[in-house]
Amino acid sequence: MAAPLFRIGARGSQLSLAQTGQTRARLAARLGVAADALEIVPIVTSGDAIQDRRLIESGGKGLFTKELDEALLDGRIDLAVHSLKDVPTRLPAGLSIACVPEREDPRDAFVCLRARTLDELPSGANIGTASLRRQAQALFARPDLGVVTLRGNVDTRLRKLEAGEADATFLAIAGLKRLGLEARAASLIDPEQMPPAACQGALAITARADDARVRDALSALQCVRARREIEAERAFLEALDGSCRTPLGALARAEGETLSFVGEALTPDGTARWRRRETITFGANPVAEARSLGLRIGAAIRQEAGDALITDEP
Repeated sequence: MAAPLFRIGARGSQLSLAQTGQTRARLAARLGVAADALEIVPIVTSGDAIQDRRLIESGGKGLFTKELDEALLDGRIDLAVHSLKDVPTRLPAGLSIACVPEREDPRDAFVCLRARTLDELPSGANIGTASLRRQAQALFARPDLGVVTLRGNVDTRLRKLEAGEADATFLAIAGLKRLGLEARAASLIDPEQMPPAACQGALAITARADDARVRDALSALQCVRARREIEAERAFLEALDGSCRTPLGALARAEGETLSFVGEALTPDGTARWRRRETITFGANPVAEARSLGLRIGAAIRQEAGDALITDEP
């Protein structure tokens, strides 16, 4: 059997394998090769192995990328496909985000068997989530609700919801679409009311920074619009030292030569929220200008919130 043209690393979860398979098909078509010329290499990450507690108790969202980063640096794979919202703002030395393909719908879906929207839930109902952002946003909108921890992959969380472990939950509509489960969404959340996680709906393809062969091949999948949006959103996280310990929501929308941005930070209990909106028109360097916008909005929120954003939440 001929050696694969590229070895693509992916988490072993159903969603990761689905979106990696879709990415492989698009890349193969752009390169004019058969899909099986690109080998998918499943790698179990620390984040996938943890199912009984929040990630912040074990080191944060970098747990979904650590083993894939190591495989890239060791030369066991040539590129890795990630949900971009899981990628830390600082990558290990020698690695880079080589490509951001076209972005899927970034919104959150409200998933519930007894209500169509968050507003329709009865007082005292429990939201199931392991996301501090979703917890904080839900409590800000509905302080009369409860929150219970709901971890696991998409199918696991849906089963737990059906078993009554929670009354409702939030899932990224992008993930539901990639799994063919979008019909499970009772409604979609207005991102102006509850901005999604930064870079939600976007994929990142990482590679070794000095691997020109891979980077040249991935240029066929690069989406200019998505790249501008995620640069602003990741800069926002960077300005606020964004992690799983800080409830942050951010969404940039590029339309032609303009970029609109809404970003917010909250306390985990939802009792306080700080947010900013701004729209810019691009000049000569759109990527740098998008990044500057995210940094500026993040800095403004950090200055306003001060020590209130520092949390020892476990």
